[in-house]
Amino acid sequence: MRLYDTLTRSLVELPPPPGPIGMYVCGPTVYQRAHIGNARPFVVFSWLRNWLREQDYDVMFVHNVTDVNDRIYDAAPDASAALAARATQWYMHDTGDLGLGMPDEMPLATESIPEIVALIEELVAEGYAYAVEGDVYFRVARFAAYGRLSGQRPDQVEEQEPNALKEDPRDFALWKANKPGEDTWWESPWGRGRPGWHIECSAMAEKTLGPAFEIHGGGLDLVFPHHENEIAQSQAVGRPFARVWMHNGMLELGGDEMHKSVGNDVSLRNVLDTWGREATLVFFLGGHWHGPLDFSDAVMQGATARADGFREIFRNPSEAAPAEAWERFAAALDDDFSTPAALAIMHEWRDHDLLLRALRLFGLESLADADVAPDEVVALAERRTAARAARDFPDADRLRAEIEAAGWDVRDQADGFRLVRRR
Repeated sequence: MRLYDTLTRSLVELPPPPGPIGMYVCGPTVYQRAHIGNARPFVVFSWLRNWLREQDYDVMFVHNVTDVNDRIYDAAPDASAALAARATQWYMHDTGDLGLGMPDEMPLATESIPEIVALIEELVAEGYAYAVEGDVYFRVARFAAYGRLSGQRPDQVEEQEPNALKEDPRDFALWKANKPGEDTWWESPWGRGRPGWHIECSAMAEKTLGPAFEIHGGGLDLVFPHHENEIAQSQAVGRPFARVWMHNGMLELGGDEMHKSVGNDVSLRNVLDTWGREATLVFFLGGHWHGPLDFSDAVMQGATARADGFREIFRNPSEAAPAEAWERFAAALDDDFSTPAALAIMHEWRDHDLLLRALRLFGLESLADADVAPDEVVALAERRTAARAARDFPDADRLRAEIEAAGWDVRDQADGFRLVRRR
């Protein structure tokens, strides 16, 4: 299996099964409801886990939650811990409703403080970090490979966290001294404070997967500075860290990237409530994981129609797929995990068993469930058939309206009628 690697800017072969494959994916900073764009890495890497296991890999999927961060303090001064706890539950609930199961591990930054402090102490001892009045900063100039992931020239890196006391404007924070309005803190060798954003993931990845693992994932917006800084922190003290860096493309709303900070987001909760989990998953299937993906009502209507198309296949007799049909599907996913190519192949199939096997990988096995109308709706449809036979079309129309109000469509056919749940 080959995957596009941001670090080498090339397709990289995974080791043969069983691997193992350790996969760490950067999760949300929890201070409000997740938007549909936040769900893309959760979905993409859940699917990748499923496919790798289908191919007999031993996979550990880790997806962290950042529950201490400047954005959380800004959103709820003196009440950030309560907001983070509440927003974490929102995230678990909303992503759980996607029906993909949960990652194998979901570490919280606040539960990883001992590992974070220990890693910072090691960086200080090795001369890669220094303390300034309760803050601790990483010396960017000491790490020669800085900028390789993002393509940034080290001499042109802009200052990330202004502080006149830093040795170098490019240096970034590993530990931050406690400030007014920040209601969460921990004691450390440098005084009361809390971790910087980047060091959290270095520590959590090592805590759950060890010093070396196969895949590090996250949104394209995390390449710099977050992932660039993670590499520097971990490799500076001898950790090989991740071998392959996968960055999913951003969702776009009206041509603009979707970000909570600029207010053009659509909450995952609202999308699920409006369109349903199946249409939402089909929507994600339609875009290649490392390309941009446009979100709109028209796109979601198309995804809904595609989902209904799969349901229709299961309402009709199964037809055997051509020889090597599964091999074509597998080849599409093995070639940089191309879900759009795999989706196109699935639309060709009328083989129920084969299609169900593929849909199950993407959490869409529910599309194969047969819709059985309740007896009272069947009775209305039978009365409508009798009314049509008697040429009482006004009564037939009234009964059709009652059927639709109950959530069903009635479709006439040669041997009577068929009831299909309204979507």
